[in-house]
Amino acid sequence: MMSKLVAISFKDDATAFALRSDLAAMQADYLLALDDIVVVTKDEKGKPKLHQPVSLTGAGALSGGWWGTLIGFLFLAPLAGLVIGAGTGALAGKLTDIGIDDRFMRDVAASLEKDEAMVFVLVRDVTIDKVMDGLSAYRGKGRIHTTSLSRRVEDELRKLIEAA
Repeated sequence: MMSKLVAISFKDDATAFALRSDLAAMQADYLLALDDIVVVTKDEKGKPKLHQPVSLTGAGALSGGWWGTLIGFLFLAPLAGLVIGAGTGALAGKLTDIGIDDRFMRDVAASLEKDEAMVFVLVRDVTIDKVMDGLSAYRGKGRIHTTSLSRRVEDELRKLIEAA
């Protein structure tokens, strides 16, 4: 099944982060399967900032450090192995981009005003009626920017999120 993209903006970042949390809870309840979910805000200079739930740099450093230490023990240099492995893993994590393209998110989010935020969601599978019910707390609070949903589902979502 092909993943579907949805980008929704809100007047404040608290609502965007609340939506991310609610969608993660729905995923835990098996109502949807997320491939990626990112909140984008703007920093003091107006530059888009991506808030991704998993730091690939940190995960890479941890994994690389573990493997480096293990290899270091084999060659009687565990500290050197740790340092080299962590550095290599961090670099690999930073260069790895899974899910939604970072440049695409920054380009779309460039239109945000100062205190606004945007949520990008990549959904693989969804129980649409139950998820729409779960999104009722966001009625009238946001604006749909882009989706790859079917026209019918996009219209339903737009009516809910953008309701007057």
